[in-house]
Amino acid sequence: MSNTEIETFDSVWDAIADTPAEAANLKLRSQLMEQIGTIIAERGWTQHEAAIHCGVTQPRINDLLRGRISRFSLDALVNIAAALGLHVQVRLEAA
Repeated sequence: MSNTEIETFDSVWDAIADTPAEAANLKLRSQLMEQIGTIIAERGWTQHEAAIHCGVTQPRINDLLRGRISRFSLDALVNIAAALGLHVQVRLEAA
């Protein structure tokens, strides 16, 4: 039998990130992407319609809906949320 230790993480982002700061950034971006995607679905928009409302291109919406997180900064996601008339709040908690 092997004596390999199994490492566990609080989230997938903690597992793949090099630093806690990078993990925190990835978590926030994924949450924003998920919430924006939910709003687009709830409003029944096509990708083209969502792009118009978000002020971006349809391929950009496709990237967002497919979870291509590396293609979005927090800044870009906050701008998309604002274009949808949403207010983004960040809450700090002890780690």
